[in-house]
Parts: sequence; structure tokens; C-alpha cells
Amino acid sequence: MDGFLVAFAISFGVIFVAELGDKSQLMALTFATRYRALPVLAGITIATAVVHAVSVAVGYGLGAALPTGWIALIAAIAFVGFGAWTLRGDSLTDEEQEKAEKPTRSAVVAASVAFFLAELGDKTMLATITLATQHGWFGVWLGSTVGMVVADALAIVVGRQLGRHLPERAIKFGASALFFVFGLWLLADATEQLSGRPAWDVVAAMLDHHAAGRIALVLGLAAVVVGAIGRRRALSRAEHPPVLARPGVVGWPGWWARLLFGMSLLLGLAAPLLVAADVIQPLALFSDPGVVVVGAGLMLLGVALLLTSQAQIGSARHTGDGSGSAPAPRGVYSRVRHPGFTGMVVATAGTLLMVPTLVGVLATVLIVVAVQIEARSVREPGLAEAYGEAYAGYVERTGRFLPRLRRSEPPAQSGPTDEHPERTRVG
Repeated sequence: MDGFLVAFAISFGVIFVAELGDKSQLMALTFATRYRALPVLAGITIATAVVHAVSVAVGYGLGAALPTGWIALIAAIAFVGFGAWTLRGDSLTDEEQEKAEKPTRSAVVAASVAFFLAELGDKTMLATITLATQHGWFGVWLGSTVGMVVADALAIVVGRQLGRHLPERAIKFGASALFFVFGLWLLADATEQLSGRPAWDVVAAMLDHHAAGRIALVLGLAAVVVGAIGRRRALSRAEHPPVLARPGVVGWPGWWARLLFGMSLLLGLAAPLLVAADVIQPLALFSDPGVVVVGAGLMLLGVALLLTSQAQIGSARHTGDGSGSAPAPRGVYSRVRHPGFTGMVVATAGTLLMVPTLVGVLATVLIVVAVQIEARSVREPGLAEAYGEAYAGYVERTGRFLPRLRRSEPPAQSGPTDEHPERTRVG
């Protein structure tokens, strides 16, 4: 009985999360606009029960033929893939939209056929197959079926109201994060089964300073290549004011900033290379596998922030009407003026944690100084000259490298009795 409850609970939770923002919810919403909710839910239940029965049969057969350790490893990879799939997003094709909107005499038949065809090969079917290799078939079948029906019912009943208060992007990111957590959990379980040792002991044995140096070097080179491509694309899309496009003159602050950027990049890549080649040793105080993992996470976070800022740079660089008034920036630029610089510093700090050396410390110091010079002496004066009061207002609303915890408020409209109008400003 305990095994059935565990299989039911896990399958219900995984499939429910997988359905958040999935095309099946979109189809459920579309059908609900044309038919009553109960017939639509009946059709969804029939289609889901059949598809998941097939999935459970496939997964149960694989589970009987493969060792449990390798099954857990395959399942971990699958769930990480599901997380990436969810992060990419899902939408109805024209054919699926037409099926959902096509009127028929029976809502049950229409919903059953449409959902059956839509779920074949979908991530929920693959997730059910994966779960069936790990747990009892009946609990997985019942839990996955109920989870999908409940998720689609939620879309029908409260989908519109929820969409007004919770952004679709937040739902997508939350569901994707849960899939990644499930994947890491299964990966730890697979590691223990295949090695016979706790997962963390295996990771600690693998992450010596040579391995940390090689991983940091590969991530660093990949970040440089991807960042360069993203920067080129961002520059081709965005319109830069002439004061930002002028070439650097020796001794000019922009020249110093670029020099320091280059030195920091070279030292940041040299540090892991020298550690991997055993030329220098990392600082013993911080040479710990846990610190390496945290550093890798920070590095990836910094690169993600840099790429996000490059993708959104057009909203903060070009004017909308040609009159010199800057539009309201979107995305990260609505809170931070230089998120790309923040990403650079975070990524460099992550590399320092992965391979803590004096060379890495120098690289981190240089990147901090470089972004300060570039932001304070080049970017902000140039943008202020180009956009005037519009940019000054933007500066008041945003932080330079981190979001403002307390935004400035515009001066209050004071009457004749207001003797101290300057006190109305906050922050």
C-alpha cells in the first residue's frame, strides 16, 4: 500500500507540474469556450487514461529489463530535458487549434480524439514512461491520469482569473525549475546505486583542483564565445548614440576600461588553465567541492544574466519616436541600468570560487574596476548627453548594477502652504 501511495503522489505531482503552461491546458481552455466543462473533462479523462496506460506499459517493460541504477540515470537526463522543454515553452499548432475550435455533435468525442492525438509523444507521456520504470504501474497510471485531469480542470475553472495575477513566464519558470530539481534528485539516486557510495562522496572525489580547473576553463571559453556572439547580435539590433560609438583614445576612460576588461579576461582564463596544468595551486582555505559547485552556479548565473541583457539591450538603447526621448526599458533594464556588467562580475567571481587563486583575485578586481569606469565615466555620461532629462528620470528609477530596494518618488504637488518641497523625495 505504501508503494502505491508513493507512486501515486509522485506521479500526480510530476504530471501536474508538467501540465502547467502545456498545450493541453490551452486546448482545454479552447474547448471550454465552446462546450460545457464536464463533457470536456470527461473527454480529457478518457484520452489521458488510454495514453498513460500505453505509457505505463512501455515504462514497466523497460523497468523489468534494465538495471535500476541505469534507469535512474536515464530518468534524470529525461527530467532535465523536460525542464528545458518547459523553459522553451509550448503552443498549439494551427492543426491543433483547428481541432480544438471545430464544432462537433459530441464534446466528449471531440475532446477525447483531440487530446489523444495531442498527447502522443508529448512530454507528459514521456514523463509517465519514465515514472513507470521507477514505481508501481498502477499507482503511476492512476496518479498521472488524475494529475493531468486536475491540471486541465484548473485551467478551465480558474485559468483566466489566474492569468490576470500570475504571469505566464513565472508559471513556466517555476515548472521548469521543479523539473530540474527532480532531475538532480534522480541523478543523485543513480549515482548512489551505480557507485555504491553517497552521491556527495562521489562528487567530492571527482572535483579535485585539476577537474575544477578544467571545468572552469571550458565554461569560461564557452561563455566568451557565446557572449561575443550575443554582443555582436545585440549591436546589430540596437541603435547606439554617437557618444557611445566613438573610438577609444589612449588615456580616455573608455580606453582604460577596455584595457582592464581585456586583462581581466586573460587572467580569468589563465587561472583555471594554470590550475588544471598543476602550475599553481588553489588557495587551500577555499579548495572544497562545495565551493566549486557554488562557483559553477554563480558563473552560469552571471553568463545567463549577461546573455539576457544582450537579448534585451534594444529596449534600452534606441528611441521610439526619434525625438530624443528614451522609451520605458523592458526586462532587466527596467530595474538595472547595466545588468550585463553585473553578469560579468558575477561570472568572474564564480570562476574565482571554482579555482581560488591570486590570479583569479586579480582578475576579479580588474573586472570590478573596469565596469565602474565604463559605467560611470563612459556609458552614463554618454546616455545622459544623448537623452537628457529622459535618462535622468531613468537613473532615478533604477540601480546601476543592482535593483533599487527603494525607488525614488516624484516630487509631490505642493500647495501654497508647503514650505519644504525638497523633503518629498525619497531614496
